[in-house]
Amino acid sequence: MTTATRTSAGTGAVGTGHTRIEGRDKVTGAARYAGELPFDELAHGWLVLSTVAKGRVLGVDAEDVLRLPGVLAVLHHGNAPRVDTGYVGTTGPPDPVVGLFQHDRVPYAGWPVALVVAETSEQAREAAQTLRVRYAEEPHDVGFHAGHADAYTPQSVLGAPNEATKGDIEAELAASAVVVDERYTTPEEHHNPMEPHAAAARWEGGRLEVVDSNQGSHWIADELARLFSLDPDAVRVRSEHVGGAFGCKGLRPHQVAAAMAATVLDRPVRVVLTRRQMFSVVGYRSATIQHVRLGADPDGRLRALGHEGHNVTSTLFEFVEPSASFGRNLYAADAHHSVNRVVPLDVPTPTFMRAPGEAPGSFALESALDELAVKCGVDPIALRARNEPAVGPVSGLPFGSRNLLACFREGARRFGWAERDPRPGTRRDGRWLIGTGTAAATFFVGASPSTAAVTAEPDGTFTVRITASDVGTGARTALTQIAADALEVAPDRVRVRIADSDFGLAWLAGGSMGTRSWGWAVSLAARELRERLALGGAVPPEGITARSDTSEVLAALARKERHSYGAQFAEVAVDVTTGEVRVRRMLGMFAAGRIVNPLTARSQLVGGMTWGLSMALHEEAARDAASGTHVGADLAGYHYAAHADVPAVEADWVEDVDEDDPVGIKGIGEIGVVGVAAAVANAVWHATGVRHRDLPIRPDRVLLAGTGAAAAPGAPAPAADGDRDGDGDRDSHA
Repeated sequence: MTTATRTSAGTGAVGTGHTRIEGRDKVTGAARYAGELPFDELAHGWLVLSTVAKGRVLGVDAEDVLRLPGVLAVLHHGNAPRVDTGYVGTTGPPDPVVGLFQHDRVPYAGWPVALVVAETSEQAREAAQTLRVRYAEEPHDVGFHAGHADAYTPQSVLGAPNEATKGDIEAELAASAVVVDERYTTPEEHHNPMEPHAAAARWEGGRLEVVDSNQGSHWIADELARLFSLDPDAVRVRSEHVGGAFGCKGLRPHQVAAAMAATVLDRPVRVVLTRRQMFSVVGYRSATIQHVRLGADPDGRLRALGHEGHNVTSTLFEFVEPSASFGRNLYAADAHHSVNRVVPLDVPTPTFMRAPGEAPGSFALESALDELAVKCGVDPIALRARNEPAVGPVSGLPFGSRNLLACFREGARRFGWAERDPRPGTRRDGRWLIGTGTAAATFFVGASPSTAAVTAEPDGTFTVRITASDVGTGARTALTQIAADALEVAPDRVRVRIADSDFGLAWLAGGSMGTRSWGWAVSLAARELRERLALGGAVPPEGITARSDTSEVLAALARKERHSYGAQFAEVAVDVTTGEVRVRRMLGMFAAGRIVNPLTARSQLVGGMTWGLSMALHEEAARDAASGTHVGADLAGYHYAAHADVPAVEADWVEDVDEDDPVGIKGIGEIGVVGVAAAVANAVWHATGVRHRDLPIRPDRVLLAGTGAAAAPGAPAPAADGDRDGDGDRDSHA
């Protein structure tokens, strides 16, 4: 299968590999980030976080600290400017943590209680560590379990129904010949982008100007304006370079703290978070407990699909990790029920983290599908083909384009799936047991209203202005290619300017919707400009500008089930003496629409797959029940996949054209991580004969569970239907 390179009728820039436009600046240090830009008279703020898990602040003893060298101010609930958190922004109401220093309550360990501002960062840090805060402690609860007395079912998730029901699931389970009824868990996980959170704020010409590391400058400007009760035009936010985000770089306490301090001191103030502080105040992926019930006929055809997920939220603010929603578009079943429930605890509020819902949800459902395949004696890929839906299984809507089975067919061919002996524990390499596994991936395709401006300059070049955000994905480069094709010029004649809230409304870098939303707006403006230029006439000194707003075209888009799809494959080796699991190779085949830049697209997919490997084997944040604080809130105590853990990883895609979609771009930022943990877990079962339903699959868990080192009598035989390449047909060689 060849790589999909659907292009427009332009220059062919789209679909061609281009190195990042800003790549040279980044590797030479010319690209400066929010924590590096110089400002005259810059002061430095340092957040002080609560050391108790619940209670009240009795006092902040600032007098001695204010006498330390260089200290300019200590802000706390007794003297900070007032803000308003009672608004609804782009992604809903704000987390109350951004209402800094508005009261004396402490809802969890790591809650910001003060900001120390000094002439240098070192002085601010020393003073913050010296500051004495007195508390009245109260009993706290950080214990997460599905039977928690305070667990409840939210009404919706980001405006969509939280609970989905079709048919009578209990009746279909009772009538099923084969049933899987299991619990799966995933731990708390943290984003940890390479660049820590940083923001500098100052008042300039009556406007609040903020230089920040975020996922959407217009988004942050709008939030700050609402928070500080300012006119929208009174706030400008710029975010030229961002060193990773993954969902955690929205409005956070450090931006608010910098704006507060700049207002009080009337000079620029920068606040940079430490890695340890990031574990408390920028969000994380909640732990989940998921209950999956599958009922099927003997041949594996699904009669019932039930998925219930529980996640942690804070007592202050509701956040839903919609893990149970993952399978609503994947498999046909006579009856379906899925619901997400939350458990409020005295902990920080979780937030969006790469593939929120889909990443943990795919681990549970795709592991359960593998268990069902084993029970039915059916090849795991054939089982998925057998349950392929014709329309949305729950919604009943038609699919835009759905090439999941094409991903499995091509992936199976490349991975050598047909040579796989389905019996567990039969392959050895010295002390290592070898196994292979697979899983499906999907992620929704969306778009949000965005605006763009494209200007024809007198020198024959073109300037694109859009409040996009390049968080390391190569967005600048992709938008340059899209604009070049729409204008029918070479990419080197296009300059893209991004990440300035003054450029107008545009969607943030999130939900795998950035390139789709921004590219649509850029294309519309560029095509209009090209038509105007075709009329002839000289370009005036100020240029000729065309503007676009995608609100109307988005509203006119036909309702369909629009998703990206993928098939993940993994080969693992399990050490029978130490319990160590090593992933030897991974392959991901994806159906992700129109691929703008194959070079950066493959990088995104490989990065997501690597994160999935990390999720499967390493990542796990632990919270001490007695203190309510994290154990090892740093990159020494929080384990993740390093270079030595990452094997040969291959990512590619199949052709995926939706003729009814005027853009064709689906987004790839998140689908790479989806399904990887399940593929690895399924491979560990194939290697050992032991099923692991709790992540991460640590060596101690492998040792405690044991390994079926020799495929024991009674182990499942090869697929009864003879389908070994996963195309749904009986194979003559089986």
